[in-house]
Amino acid sequence: MPIYGSVAELAKNLAADPRFGPALRYLERCLAEGSADAERIRGLAVATVGEVRLDGGAVVFEQVYLSRHRKDCVFESHRKYIDVQFILEGEEDVDVTDTGGLIIERPYREEKDVVLYRDGGAVSRHRLRAGEAAIFFPDDAHMPGQAPGPSGLVRKAVIKVPVAPTP
Repeated sequence: MPIYGSVAELAKNLAADPRFGPALRYLERCLAEGSADAERIRGLAVATVGEVRLDGGAVVFEQVYLSRHRKDCVFESHRKYIDVQFILEGEEDVDVTDTGGLIIERPYREEKDVVLYRDGGAVSRHRLRAGEAAIFFPDDAHMPGQAPGPSGLVRKAVIKVPVAPTP
């Protein structure tokens, strides 16, 4: 089941799980006034992605894009990583459903750690706003990047947290 909320709420709820420590510290830095992490994301051009490695095997993909109409988005899930998606600026809608309720469009690709699904079935929608994050576990098919209205600029960090902690 996905988890949504402010970075402070997520930190409080996930404090006992060491896998999330590096990701939460990164997010706290992003929220700090004048942080190098936030400024690096703000400095990215539209349609670019930067990569940052964190302790514990976590990887951050810092990205800037224009949100899209739902018909242009896809459901995805991952097996080796838990997605922590954080909005620095802008907002987007994310649809979520259990992977068991969807038909696989593109089978699992280990090198990308992704399964893509056909749209369909009952979903839950959540709006992520600046300063908020969502955590998607392997059974959570999620469709991020949706424009809540007209397309808008989104500055975002997607942190890939290993399901199995690295030694």
